[in-house]
Amino acid sequence: MHHYRLKPDATQARWQTAWKHTRSLLVKPQKWGKAPITSAMICAEAVGDVLFAGWDANGEPVARPWPTPIIQVTAYSEDQTDNIWKVLLPMIQMGPLADVIPDTGETRINLPGQGWVEPVTSKALSRLGARITFAPQDEVGTWTSPNMRYLADTQYRGLSGTGGRAMLTTNAWDLAENSVAQQIAEGGEETDYVDHVQAPETLSYTNKKDRHRIHQVVYGDSALKFNRKGDRTSGWVDLERIEIDAAKLARKDPNQAARFYGNRPTMGSGQWMPDGAWKDKLVVRDRPKSVPVCAGFDGSDKDDWTGIRLETFDRHQFTPLYHGGTRRTIWNPAVWPGHQVPRGEVMAAWDDIFANYDVVRAYLDPPLWGSEIAKLQGKYGDKVVIEWPTYRLSPMHAALESFKTDVTNPDSGFTHDDCQFTAQHIRNAVERARGVQSDPNGLRRQTYILGKASGTQKIDLAMSSALAHEAVSDAIAAGDLDKRKKYGTSTTVYGFN
Repeated sequence: MHHYRLKPDATQARWQTAWKHTRSLLVKPQKWGKAPITSAMICAEAVGDVLFAGWDANGEPVARPWPTPIIQVTAYSEDQTDNIWKVLLPMIQMGPLADVIPDTGETRINLPGQGWVEPVTSKALSRLGARITFAPQDEVGTWTSPNMRYLADTQYRGLSGTGGRAMLTTNAWDLAENSVAQQIAEGGEETDYVDHVQAPETLSYTNKKDRHRIHQVVYGDSALKFNRKGDRTSGWVDLERIEIDAAKLARKDPNQAARFYGNRPTMGSGQWMPDGAWKDKLVVRDRPKSVPVCAGFDGSDKDDWTGIRLETFDRHQFTPLYHGGTRRTIWNPAVWPGHQVPRGEVMAAWDDIFANYDVVRAYLDPPLWGSEIAKLQGKYGDKVVIEWPTYRLSPMHAALESFKTDVTNPDSGFTHDDCQFTAQHIRNAVERARGVQSDPNGLRRQTYILGKASGTQKIDLAMSSALAHEAVSDAIAAGDLDKRKKYGTSTTVYGFN
């Protein structure tokens, strides 16, 4: 099991850092059996030989038990801790551990050597701070509140003091909620092990045949298998029954069904870009130089990100590089001194862009960047560098809808690069309703702006992308390239003349 994988260079003297992983995250679909495996691990951590104690003469690892195990079974509510507790108690009371752990109860299990196992929820934060040795954390995909994040961080600090570790279990999460599970899964830390089996994204959960294939992948060995006589040979989950329940839920709420039965993190209500639409337009190609492009810029100061996206006139969008091609035009203030966007770097990036590309239009959102925009207009002209306020409801809604249409339309010709930060920001964006307005044709329509699913889920590169796309559309509609050709300006375009 990966949770107990040792480092090859582990030593007995430094047993607290012997393990490759300090946390393990198990993401499995509904009814897979997360509670039984968690309960089995609690039993092992309570009385088993689970601590590294060196190597024997044959080079095999030697183990010993915790001298005083303190285990906190943790969940958002008492009902959730009961999911594990009701499996754990009979596992102890009706098995070979009954004589080893005779003192079990509904709220505490006393262990040999003065240790114990107890349930902890968000309502019992006073129990935190103990030097725990093992923390099974259940359904961390629902841990979205500040209290639960505080609870998780407090337990991780307690584990670091003892050399203990955490085991996290969950169904797939709602991408709009930025749960503890999502943060760990997307964090990419080498000391975190994430077991999250997913079927190919090309399979549609609303298609019955595809859904069956998805279930086969995500339930894996847990799915019941039978021999020719009809006798069960392995597994414990009946996929036929899963299909009945999943199909009912998929008709009512396909995203929720895909989360709980398909093991897919999905966006809840209000998702802007449909699942898979952005990925379907991914085309990796060289960033073209010396060709007409349009730019989009969304800037911030301390909290949100700042970014520049470019788009060619054949509708390929990408994040350019600057500083000799070594840095992306993306600035996360959290990684810069003072946690501020480095304005000097941003201005240097603009100079690189104008030096390397034929910029036809650049749409820049002016709040917080008015002075810098004025400088760029002085250098490159106010017919090229254009203030484009994103707070204007009707133009912003129209730009977002135009961009969304071209991304989702398979015949639009729009493509984009493999910038993972932009993909993440596109995925984070949700629609915030802003009432009904009349369009130029007199038709009434629901308008919206983009919002963040949560305070930590940024969308700034989605805004930069929408502005770059809008700039290209406006430039084509205005005949900018033909006008420039008339006056002798170079107009050779990548795939567009």
